[in-house]
Amino acid sequence: MRVGQDNDIERIRYLLLAVQREGNRQLAAGLAPLELTPSQAEVLHLLAEYGPLTLTGLGELLVCESGTNPSRLVARLIDAGLVQKQSVANDARQISLSLTVQGHARQEGARQIEKHLHDRMRTALYGVDLGALASALTGLVRDTPVGDAIARRTPTRKGTPS
Repeated sequence: MRVGQDNDIERIRYLLLAVQREGNRQLAAGLAPLELTPSQAEVLHLLAEYGPLTLTGLGELLVCESGTNPSRLVARLIDAGLVQKQSVANDARQISLSLTVQGHARQEGARQIEKHLHDRMRTALYGVDLGALASALTGLVRDTPVGDAIARRTPTRKGTPS
């Protein structure tokens, strides 16, 4: 019986990898006209939802990057005029990140593309208990940096800069 279970687990592992890669491929294709990558769109989403954020605070919420210092990713968005940085009043070593007007507009476009992807997922998962699926997947990343980043994305955090 264990061999069958091991085969099922291996199949699930590869299915999760395939779903992640295909979803990222579809998202990248949708975002290309906006000149955004999925990682950049995630930064814009987080700044719209939780900003302003410090660089460390942003890093703690990101799923697309490991660690807590996404400086190169943010630098590209600053150079593109989508994100602005300001010194934090009580700590000159820290910077606060927020969206520019252009960043808000681009984030809205990205949100529409993500909504389309979410609608396709919802259709494909029709009849599946999404809460149970989310709980099962959460268990797979619990106590990992990416699992911690997802756990930090709660409605109670909205508007709370880090």
